[in-house]
Amino acid sequence: MYGEKEKQRKQSAEDFISGNFQWRISKPILCTNPDNLPPSPDNPWVAVKDPSIVHYNGNWHLFCTFRKQKCEGGQPLGCIRIGYTSFANWKDAQTSKWRLLTLSQNYHAAPQVFFFTHHKKWYLIYQLEDKSRNISYGPCYSTTDDITKPDSWTLPAPLYASKPNHVPAWLDFWIISDQTRMHLFFTSLDGQMWRSETKVKDFPEGFGRPEVVLRADIFEASHTYRLKGLDKYLTVVEAQSTRWQGWRRYYKAYFSDRLDGQWKPLAATKDKPFASLNNSSHTDIHWTDSISHGELIRDGYDQNLEVDPANLQFLFQGLSGKKQKNQEYRNISWQLGMLTLY
Repeated sequence: MYGEKEKQRKQSAEDFISGNFQWRISKPILCTNPDNLPPSPDNPWVAVKDPSIVHYNGNWHLFCTFRKQKCEGGQPLGCIRIGYTSFANWKDAQTSKWRLLTLSQNYHAAPQVFFFTHHKKWYLIYQLEDKSRNISYGPCYSTTDDITKPDSWTLPAPLYASKPNHVPAWLDFWIISDQTRMHLFFTSLDGQMWRSETKVKDFPEGFGRPEVVLRADIFEASHTYRLKGLDKYLTVVEAQSTRWQGWRRYYKAYFSDRLDGQWKPLAATKDKPFASLNNSSHTDIHWTDSISHGELIRDGYDQNLEVDPANLQFLFQGLSGKKQKNQEYRNISWQLGMLTLY
């Protein structure tokens, strides 16, 4: 029996490295629910997006960006916030109670959560600009000893005092560890993915000069994971079709033997993507034409960010092309769904 399981795992690994992915799309799992968010009758929450999730102590712990339709006074004050919820079963996700984190009243979004075993603390990584605290736009972090208490997160602290001059833009920050170093990845909206690093013992301080590690037809939201049993790393990164194709979002994939190594294409074209409508099928109603900013379901919850290539699921934001057509980005009503590999 053991030998048969190992044989199946080896075959699954070989299938993974072929880069031929096929997915099933669930029904929508989660959309904005006014009953479960603080009331805002004149300015409703219109989108839930950018999910980051871990399974811990029998519950799913989900962090997302929430977006309102408009920003009061023309400023991003309270219109883009990070929310938290937890639930035992996916069927309960839509009715679970949300809490907005009290990190800042200014813009903050695109969370990533993990448990840092060296400090025995939970870390939340996100992008923020808070002029009231003299924090310029960039990667920030907060910590807590208890992920179940949304009010316990510390106030934001920046990973960099300011954006390095040679970086044209930066967003969607993502941290992963190997045995000795913590690696920070981000994209710059110009087809480039960047990386910087610090020693594990120095984290969260000491990140050095970012360097470009990937140039391709990519857009944003690069997320990097360790592949269980393969001794390799996977980066999935969002791409965008042309205006004439409706600006639809989809995902490409690259792999490497090391986090500081060369990233090689795995499923990195429109015809052979990691995840798009080209290789995904709806299990029920057709509700999305985009596979946008998402998070692979991890095999654990620590800083190693390990995923099982034989059992991949991808929690993503999506919507139909009809709902997206002619909409300003701030009005797009993203909701969450799940891709399951088969």
